[in-house]
Amino acid sequence: MKIKWYGHAAFLITSDQGLKIILDPYESGAYGGALAYGKITDQADVVLTSHDHADHNDTKSLPGAFQVVKGPGSKEVKGIPFKGVSVYHDPSKGSERGSNVIFVFTVDGLRVCHLGDLGHVLSEKELGEIGPVDVLMIPVGGHFTIDPKQATTVAGQIKPKVLIPMHYKTEKCGFPIAPLDDFLKGKTNVKRLAQSEVTIDRTHLPSQMEIIVLNHAL
Repeated sequence: MKIKWYGHAAFLITSDQGLKIILDPYESGAYGGALAYGKITDQADVVLTSHDHADHNDTKSLPGAFQVVKGPGSKEVKGIPFKGVSVYHDPSKGSERGSNVIFVFTVDGLRVCHLGDLGHVLSEKELGEIGPVDVLMIPVGGHFTIDPKQATTVAGQIKPKVLIPMHYKTEKCGFPIAPLDDFLKGKTNVKRLAQSEVTIDRTHLPSQMEIIVLNHAL
């Protein structure tokens, strides 16, 4: 399985068979230009959106024909069962920013979890619904989502084999959120890749959690 990070919370997952899944595509130039990551031009078979904000749900700008998966519940698309777990975009049960959906699915024998704009530490019920995770995409910037400290807590709750941080301050993101180093501070299990893609094989997973830092592709 290949994982490509476009920027913000947007990823492309390509299976060994060539199936392409885009997660949380952003609207390039949204919020008055504060989100300056480039336009996504890859064609997908399936597109997931965790919630209806412009930095996570821009399916209209994507090329070609694809199926959109959104909302809580289970749905099989292109032979892959997707599970949406309902959570909140804030610590106040959605009263500030509404709901958010965590997606869990399996590709090439790897269980993938994308937290979207999770705004709180997980409950035991939510953890049970998520289940075991091999690869976790987790927001770490705070303000609109869990902050670096809460992200560390959530990572400890989920216990993935591979963790890919997302939704943090970069030169392409003008949001008032924290930079990646605030999350990485004090952590030793970090692998910084000078690229936007990584290949993950279920037969070569690390024995303990590894944080993989990707460069944004766009």
